[in-house]
Amino acid sequence: MRCYLAIDIGASSGRHIVGWKEDGEIRTTEVYRFPNGVTERDGHLTWDIESLLSHVKAGIARAKEAFPGIVSLSIDTWAVDYVLLRGDEEVLPCYAYRDSRTEAVISQVHERLPFSELYRRTGIQFQPFNTIYQLYADKLAGRLDGVTDFLLMPEYLLYKLCGAKAHEYTNATTGGMVSAETGAFDPEIVRALGLPEHLFPTLLQPGTAIGDYQGIKCVLCATHDTASAVEGIPMEGSQPYISSGTWSLLGVKTPKPITNAGSELANWSNEGGVGYNRYQKNIMGMWLINRLKEELCPDKPFPEIVCEAEESTFDETVEANAAAFLAPERMKDAFDASLRMRPKSEGDYFRCAYRSLALSYMNAIQELQHNTGTHYDSLYIVGGGAKNAFLNRLTEEATGKKVIALPIEATALGNLKIQMEV
Repeated sequence: MRCYLAIDIGASSGRHIVGWKEDGEIRTTEVYRFPNGVTERDGHLTWDIESLLSHVKAGIARAKEAFPGIVSLSIDTWAVDYVLLRGDEEVLPCYAYRDSRTEAVISQVHERLPFSELYRRTGIQFQPFNTIYQLYADKLAGRLDGVTDFLLMPEYLLYKLCGAKAHEYTNATTGGMVSAETGAFDPEIVRALGLPEHLFPTLLQPGTAIGDYQGIKCVLCATHDTASAVEGIPMEGSQPYISSGTWSLLGVKTPKPITNAGSELANWSNEGGVGYNRYQKNIMGMWLINRLKEELCPDKPFPEIVCEAEESTFDETVEANAAAFLAPERMKDAFDASLRMRPKSEGDYFRCAYRSLALSYMNAIQELQHNTGTHYDSLYIVGGGAKNAFLNRLTEEATGKKVIALPIEATALGNLKIQMEV
């Protein structure tokens, strides 16, 4: 039996999923799971890349034990973060996107290239953690001196497995430096910021084989996890989707990028897909829920949390996408500061968070329909959030769309699907 291994790593956990074709369908089984998260180092938020690589290799070993016939593997992760290399030596620390180091350089980047010009060129939404701002912060800090490569996180992990330094298209588009017109790194942006041009080579498409690891072929899937997730959705036609995890990525497939003024004003993004454009928007997502759980009731199971949220009558909501919720010291305090009335129970906080997310989805759907000039009837939800019937009901009520919740490992399915076509 020909088997394939998808290594799907999010900001809070990673998983190794083996897949194979059976009766024309992709069947899967999870063989390894591990925790992930940022660590604080000298006042900055960083990734422990040694631990990540150790878990990646341990999971591959576990997969090989259970399924000796693994043909290929691929890795997808969150976007925008990267590892700098001087030859084969890592430049540490590896900063995490929620770190605040870019705040001081954003205005300097926009002095060289106004955001309206950046948006016209790339179609990428403004986020303070975009790769473009991270690299400029590295330049000013001298961290780019002597650097030979920068590899986004999945590219780095694949390099450590097979030795190939590859740059994959879908993930590269998220960082704000790829031309929406050509699909290549934009040389005018690179030159305007004075970044080393050799760091931005030709981008490779999903489905490219780049090497092997212990006899297993290493393939580039759509290495941005949302790009793989969209590939994994069994969708009829082109309807909006939400990939619901730490972030909620709400969007729709379009034939080409939409970079008009309305899209810029509403901060919509145009990111690479497998033969199409992903017109989508970042919404804060399960980050709100998970942080509240950690602070208020770390040992309480999620079904109990959802039940208490349903029983609550707390009516206030917050702007879920506000900067105050990006990386607060305490999420509870961020909610308290944004509300007129103080929640009286844990259920009140969670009800507020769930309703706030549903309203964010409603606003995004309205913007999406206005900007595309298309009315949509359905909304597909995949990922961890798809398992939450209460949030799905709130979303259906708020948006007026038929919610099709698919509690499947869509990202792993998309990852596997691309491998199987190589």
